[in-house]
Amino acid sequence: MKLMWEALFEQIAADLRSQLQADESFTLTLTAEASQFLRFNQAKVRQSGLVRDGELQLTLIKQQRLGDRSFPLTGEKAVDLDQVQTALSELRAEVPTLPADPHGVLPRGSAVSHEAHQGQLLAPEVVAATLLAPVQALDFVGLYAGGQVIRAYADSAGQTHWFETETFTLDYSCFTADKQAVKGTVAGSHWQAATYQHAIAQTKTLLAKLSQPPKPIQRGSYRTYLAPAAVADLISMFSWGGVSEGAIRRGGSPFSLMRRGEKQLSPKFTLVEDFSHGLVPRFNELGEVAPLQLPIITAGKLQNSLVSSRTAKEYEIDSNYAARGEYLRSPEVRPGDLAEADILTALDTGLYVSNLHYLNWSDRPQGRITGMTRYACFWVEAGEIVAPIQNLRFDESFYRIFGEQLLALTDFQQFIPEVGTYSHRSLGGSCVPGALVEGLTYTL
Repeated sequence: MKLMWEALFEQIAADLRSQLQADESFTLTLTAEASQFLRFNQAKVRQSGLVRDGELQLTLIKQQRLGDRSFPLTGEKAVDLDQVQTALSELRAEVPTLPADPHGVLPRGSAVSHEAHQGQLLAPEVVAATLLAPVQALDFVGLYAGGQVIRAYADSAGQTHWFETETFTLDYSCFTADKQAVKGTVAGSHWQAATYQHAIAQTKTLLAKLSQPPKPIQRGSYRTYLAPAAVADLISMFSWGGVSEGAIRRGGSPFSLMRRGEKQLSPKFTLVEDFSHGLVPRFNELGEVAPLQLPIITAGKLQNSLVSSRTAKEYEIDSNYAARGEYLRSPEVRPGDLAEADILTALDTGLYVSNLHYLNWSDRPQGRITGMTRYACFWVEAGEIVAPIQNLRFDESFYRIFGEQLLALTDFQQFIPEVGTYSHRSLGGSCVPGALVEGLTYTL
């Protein structure tokens, strides 16, 4: 797929460049994959399939006006070139009727990049047997997606970028007889049997604990261990008008408090936008290549926000080539020193929270986040899991969670992948440790 589609993509870009009229610019992107999907229920394969798919998006820009068209890349040269010509003709008729965008940015530069990350995935014919072998006694439900993913970019200025990687994700849940669930994810570019076996062993341990009657928990503040999946959910909120320079400038971001020096996080907390893992492309919608690593928060202090060229133009500042939405694309929270074997001992008495969901800002300017606990969450006493809990709502500021109340981060990290498959497989995820917090406020 790579050789055929890469050559075809480059030819389409070259043809478009040769047809440009005065004051016209374009960007062209490709989203493609060759993926295997397996859906499981009750530890049996319920659906299986191979998907080979590609989609082009052409954006035409003229006099600060822009429009776009999306259409499949079939791999049939004549068909694809004809689709491009049709889209170009339609856009030339449409774009002059659209309003001008005063902060629109034209493609510029001549940067060229080519990244190809080869994985070591399970052979398609052994995926089902390998995944199901250790879970035959469990009510195992999940979705495996694995294979090659491609992102590519070209524009009228001459920039061309190609990114391909081979990755897999397994997003699963295991249920008790009364339908309580433990959720897990395993993902990466290299299949490691030991990692999967460790995840299933942990799942079995938590399932056994879930069989006990739940313990009622009164609202209040409790020492809490947040497992990596829960930490990843909290970090994802930073992309909702948090680390965005545009949001900070408009006064709607909780990071404004750090910018003004009124707040900071714990010295234990460091957040980096890190593309060195090769799981997502560094180039954005304009073909601009972000730094390999960009420190966002270092030892609790704000070092950088995410600045797109659009925001840079609007406020006459320098861009660090963030995506237009100024969201985290490859976040990593650096680990601490709490060993996995010591988590329950360090927690002593409080709540063990595996997952969160339904997160939202309850007071964005102050960094307050609300949400619910989910799946396997437990009450712990004297370093021992006593009983599962019913779902609780929390409402707390991340300035407390990752600031004054942060006791420790684990010495291990877990990659929590983006598992979306709507339209195409999502790329990337968060690399995060678990976090021990002195007091998390639960409101009901």
